[in-house]
Amino acid sequence: MATTAASKNSVTYVWQGVDRKGNKTKGEVTATNPTVVKVQLRKQGITAKSVKKKPKPLFESKKKITPQDIAIFTRQMATMMKAGVPLIQSFEIVAEGADNPTLRELINEIKNDVAAGGGFAKSLTKHPKYFDDLFCNLVDSGEQSGTLETMLDRVATYKEKSEALKAKIKKAMNYPIAVVCVAVIVTGILLVKVVPQFASTFESFGSELPAFTQLVVSMSEWMQANWFICLGIIAGSGFAFKEARQRSQKFSDQVDAFALKAPVVGDIVNNAVVARFSRTLATTFAAGVPLVDALQSVSGAAGNAVYKRAIDRIRIDVTSGQSLYMSIKMTGMFPSMLLQMVSIGEESGALDTMLDKVATFYEAEVDNAVDGLTALLEPMIMSVLGVLVGGLMIAMYLPIFAMGAAV
Repeated sequence: MATTAASKNSVTYVWQGVDRKGNKTKGEVTATNPTVVKVQLRKQGITAKSVKKKPKPLFESKKKITPQDIAIFTRQMATMMKAGVPLIQSFEIVAEGADNPTLRELINEIKNDVAAGGGFAKSLTKHPKYFDDLFCNLVDSGEQSGTLETMLDRVATYKEKSEALKAKIKKAMNYPIAVVCVAVIVTGILLVKVVPQFASTFESFGSELPAFTQLVVSMSEWMQANWFICLGIIAGSGFAFKEARQRSQKFSDQVDAFALKAPVVGDIVNNAVVARFSRTLATTFAAGVPLVDALQSVSGAAGNAVYKRAIDRIRIDVTSGQSLYMSIKMTGMFPSMLLQMVSIGEESGALDTMLDKVATFYEAEVDNAVDGLTALLEPMIMSVLGVLVGGLMIAMYLPIFAMGAAV
């Protein structure tokens, strides 16, 4: 308890001093008071000349901790533990090398909890935002069995592969979204700024404008008068969708169900969920977690409400004595390859190995599908962008072409 209390009162100090050779040096250190800083530096052979509290920035905003940060932290801890570095010292080394100040603060909090007598897994459960039940259960299993370094390595591999899969899908989705946003912005600028210039020129012609040009001019006038309404609708729709997904379980479930049936994207989502299911179950089962408990962790990591309900049914069937193969088959949602590999794995006693191979296969399938989707979307998006911008330009130049024909 004393260690935890002291950590809460710790402050970051900046110091300047000279080492044993008389060379000037400086740095930062976290301690409860300047005296402790000087004592720590003296042990390192440094004579402190100045010790001051590190000034806080005027506008301080904490950097977010991403799942990728957690994956890197887990891999570094696994590497340190495998190298024989004690747990507390591993925390200190990893925290010192963390670029994200918020992550460094999180690691130090966990370190202080462990140093005060709490277990590693117990310390992680205090931060559910960053460490889910699966992560905590696997670490707890490693602590109980004395194989923490091996378990951390498995968790690190699981997190790395899961995040790589998510990043691949996000990358594929970000590209068309970015291009569509650019198309909307360019079209809006043309309607609000460029078209009115042409419209004022056309008024001096005194002749009737082509129907297409009149339509574009009318759109431009509407946009000039109501552009703020358009922005409000777009921003409000995005905010409402996000809030509805967070607050309404029924709406969130409907979105998940639609994602599975959506053209092209639905296959990618299905394969991604199957890959996640296989990877998570392989990791937990290999860690010695009982199958029923492993399925509970898999259910929480499914990432899709439809599959979550299916996995919950599988867990209930397995609890009642049904084989895993038959329980999965009865849902009617999983591909035949997964069923065959599970059947072979149950018969041979190598279920984790078979599931790992299934996960690798479907992760590759997602990669290929995403690459194919990106290659397909590029020309389609460029065509849409060309039609929008080109159509506006044609509408503006049609009256000029008509006048040239008349002359």
